[in-house]
Amino acid sequence: MSSPLPGPPDLNALLNLAEIEAAGRARMTLEAMTYYAGGANDEHTLRANRESFARLKLLPRVLVDVSEIDTRAAVLGQMLSFPVGIAPSAMHGLAHPDAELGTARAAAQAGSLMTLSTMSTSTIEDVAQAAAGRLWFQLYLYRDREVSREVVRRAAAAGARALVLTVDAPQLGRREGLKRHPLYLPDTLTLPNVGPRRPGTEHLTPIDHFNSLLDPSLSWQDLDWLRGVTDLPIVLKGIHSPADAERAAERGCHVWLSNHGGRQLDTAVTPLDVLPETRRRVGDRAEVYLDGGVTRGTDLVKALALGADAVFLGRAALWGLAAGGQAGVEHTLALLHDEFRLAMALCGVTRVTDLTPDLIWRE
Repeated sequence: MSSPLPGPPDLNALLNLAEIEAAGRARMTLEAMTYYAGGANDEHTLRANRESFARLKLLPRVLVDVSEIDTRAAVLGQMLSFPVGIAPSAMHGLAHPDAELGTARAAAQAGSLMTLSTMSTSTIEDVAQAAAGRLWFQLYLYRDREVSREVVRRAAAAGARALVLTVDAPQLGRREGLKRHPLYLPDTLTLPNVGPRRPGTEHLTPIDHFNSLLDPSLSWQDLDWLRGVTDLPIVLKGIHSPADAERAAERGCHVWLSNHGGRQLDTAVTPLDVLPETRRRVGDRAEVYLDGGVTRGTDLVKALALGADAVFLGRAALWGLAAGGQAGVEHTLALLHDEFRLAMALCGVTRVTDLTPDLIWRE
């Protein structure tokens, strides 16, 4: 029999995102923690996401009046309290009973935004209500396009402000932790936004069932189909190559640099590695976002200085949710916001638009 999980921590005693992660991990089942924490193969890319931020050095300026710091930034025309949103991640109900509703409410309370995963344990409609107008919806295109069309229709009707098409998962990466500890949903949770199971797939785990729905033939031409079923802005999530980013911008899409949290192709580049060249090639034709490895306010400064319009949190939000439900996510965002404000001040910067490449030290 497994040991009972510890009770909720004193959130005020958790001083940074690493401490929140430790508290969140401790309150998860082994299977859920393995699913959230694990990466592909040897997890080189999972580690590199964090290491890429640690390698970069800041070059602060001094004798600047930093008595007033404005951390606000607009993302797709919507003002955020600081340029951070919640990235799509599956099955928040495994982390805490507040599930996606708690994450959405925390994002709204913080003046942020939430990107809802297709594989959520809450309905699009319920999360949209909780998000109070601060919702994007993450989409996979299925083999059955009519199922995808209906999901897009529901997201738009619920008030989602953008569609985030994941493009780096024609098949799911090899995650060996899940082979050791397969993940099954408890009877209390469902996946209301995922297509129905086909006969003969009842034995599959939720992950394997979802993998069977994905369309490995997805290509650039399918963007025309998606344009035909929605007027929402389209963000392509999972771009690695600056050439692909340029192609996305040419097709009127926004760019989300991501290696899926190191969960797809191991030894792939990190978003921070390719951010400067991506920004150069995209110019002002599209907004550019990234996720992966962000745990400190200085990480935000580095990403924005190199050209990102916003940064998104994946695992960090989940650890907060596991640690304390909605309040845990609020605490995560508040800590990061405070760190970001302080890092801006110590860099001699008072506005987000003044975070430029000359803040990065080049050997």
